[in-house]
Amino acid sequence: MEKQEKIKILYVDDEINNLTGFKASFRMNYNIMIAVNATDAMQHLSSHPDIRVIFCDQRMPGKTGVQFFEEIRSRYHKPIRILLTGYTDIDSVIDSINLGNVFRYVKKPWADDDILGAINEANKFYVSNSLLAVKNEELQRAYNELDKFSYSVTHDMRGPLLSVLGAIEAAQHMDDITEIRKMLMMMKDSVRNLDDFIQSIHDYYNLNRGELEIKEIDFNELVEEQIKIFNFTYLMSDVTFNTNIIQKETFRGDVLSVKLILNNLLSNAFKYQRKDNKNKTVDLNILVENGYAEIDVIDNGVGIAENYLGDIFNMFFRASTQDVGSGFGLYNVKAAVTKLNGKITVDSEINKGTHFKVLVQNK
Repeated sequence: MEKQEKIKILYVDDEINNLTGFKASFRMNYNIMIAVNATDAMQHLSSHPDIRVIFCDQRMPGKTGVQFFEEIRSRYHKPIRILLTGYTDIDSVIDSINLGNVFRYVKKPWADDDILGAINEANKFYVSNSLLAVKNEELQRAYNELDKFSYSVTHDMRGPLLSVLGAIEAAQHMDDITEIRKMLMMMKDSVRNLDDFIQSIHDYYNLNRGELEIKEIDFNELVEEQIKIFNFTYLMSDVTFNTNIIQKETFRGDVLSVKLILNNLLSNAFKYQRKDNKNKTVDLNILVENGYAEIDVIDNGVGIAENYLGDIFNMFFRASTQDVGSGFGLYNVKAAVTKLNGKITVDSEINKGTHFKVLVQNK
């Protein structure tokens, strides 16, 4: 069984005997750090951000314990602050507790049981606060995503539907078959964009709610699936699709996540081609060796501006206006790569093309 790391505790007091006695009494159960003044205490706090509890004597030359706690409260708010004090200072201590500067106080001279009880309560409070902070961060991220999602649903779902309705309304008054076909093509594009958006939402929730299902992956079979999926796309778009798969060893991973990565990266590579380019290409290279799978998707399409590269994995971000997309695709790719504990990098240049590289470790 792995040995649990000792809780870090800082004790600040200008009396050396008190510091020595405190450390001798509690060093077996806790990682005790001592400081003879506020300057030394600050150094400890800077070097050890995981200090959980701070004990400080109220009566110190130049600065009281309450003043010291007030000073560090904004900068080092995580450690739980406990004051050591005599009865003569009790009024100022109570005021400080009421203001939230001090968690509690222990009277001097202290007894070991009093200190142990204070540490136990302080540690419980520290853990609770830490868990609450994590939950608050998760909740804030959820709210942010919900705001973006609400906007996108209005724009990306209602937009295509309104386009279809508009085309139907226009087609009702047309007799020319050529014009009617144009309206049908517009409706087809709108429905396709809506379908892409719905599929992206499905992928997003599968990634965030589902557990990894580790299986052996045959990348040749996986690529054959992608060739069938995009066969019509690259033939109709006059894109040359090149694949090169070298699998030197058995690879285990989450098949659904790897499929999602391939599907989204290839979809973008075909979608964002330069319309005036007579030699459109998409290259998929996969190398499996030394415990890793490296996936490279390279195109010679429209490219991504350098100032956008830092944002392309954000939810609903679109770097190109050439084709309407959900802004979900690369966000889902990044989420899938993260879920696999992998890495993804991108190099791109406007009107030259884009190269995505994904590295995933064998499970």
